[in-house]
Amino acid sequence: MKLEKIKYLILAQEMDRAIQFYQKVFGLTVSEHGEWWSELNFGDTIVALHGGGDGTPNRTDLSFQVDNIVAACRLIRENGGRIVAEPEKRDGEPIVLATFADTENNQVMLTQWVGY
Repeated sequence: MKLEKIKYLILAQEMDRAIQFYQKVFGLTVSEHGEWWSELNFGDTIVALHGGGDGTPNRTDLSFQVDNIVAACRLIRENGGRIVAEPEKRDGEPIVLATFADTENNQVMLTQWVGY
């Protein structure tokens, strides 16, 4: 057996809306697009969208690291997402951390590396 890829799966209630959100906010590219399964890429990273979501809050362990967390939060809001936890620099951590909900109500971590 040989591992081929690792994909991170989140749910989508409206596939096209979810795809547009991740394209516009993070610049992910679509490699697969279907009603029940789509794949978005950033380099070798794959975020897979599975249809059938019902819009209830879905806490994920997905995290996006960006170079400007304030600008990312603005783009998230402008494209239909919402900020669940505003950016915060916590003692002892080399990141600024926020949490957002995408258009499908998946809750995702957002970080900016600032160093110690």
